[in-house]
Amino acid sequence: MTFETWLAFTAASAVLLVIPGPTILLVVSYALGQGLRTAAPMAVGVALGDLTSMTLSMLGLGALLAASATVFTVVKWAGAAYLVWLGVKLWRAGGHLEAAPRTGAAPALRMVAHAWLVTALNPKSITFFVAFLPQFLDPAANFATQMLVFEATFVLLAFANALGYAAVAGRARNLVRREGVLRTLNRAGGTLLIGAGIAAVTVRTGH
Repeated sequence: MTFETWLAFTAASAVLLVIPGPTILLVVSYALGQGLRTAAPMAVGVALGDLTSMTLSMLGLGALLAASATVFTVVKWAGAAYLVWLGVKLWRAGGHLEAAPRTGAAPALRMVAHAWLVTALNPKSITFFVAFLPQFLDPAANFATQMLVFEATFVLLAFANALGYAAVAGRARNLVRREGVLRTLNRAGGTLLIGAGIAAVTVRTGH
């Protein structure tokens, strides 16, 4: 894996994590109702959930790569198409974030478990990783090393992102719900997804 590949993965992951999804809705709803005390437990739960779903995805991709280079290539093509489709959906998503405040006090461990369940058991998360990760994997490089680097990078970014959303929701609630901010995030993420899908196809066609 080259430094440029890692940098591209890090930049893409950072932007994609900012896009509000089911996990962020959960983080924001807890923070809106209970303030900053929810930030650390929710961030830990999100990080563990992403670690779980990403590990399952990477192991599946590793098995595909070991079994058949052709099948792995087909998965990369399908993944590129899926990323473009997701990008188009994000562009059309608008700027609404429906997150009702959770006012009932919850223990930290319960919040961690809730965030982990929502993140790890969301089928869309595993599907997304299967589509997203092959665009950065080098079949000629050591798979275990790539798996370790990508997972560590993504999990740290996911933790920081959830912590940031919880802090903003707890301190500046109107900002989180501002339509223009959310629309900008969705369009930035949509553009990145479309670009990643097209770039993946273009690079492969060039070879």
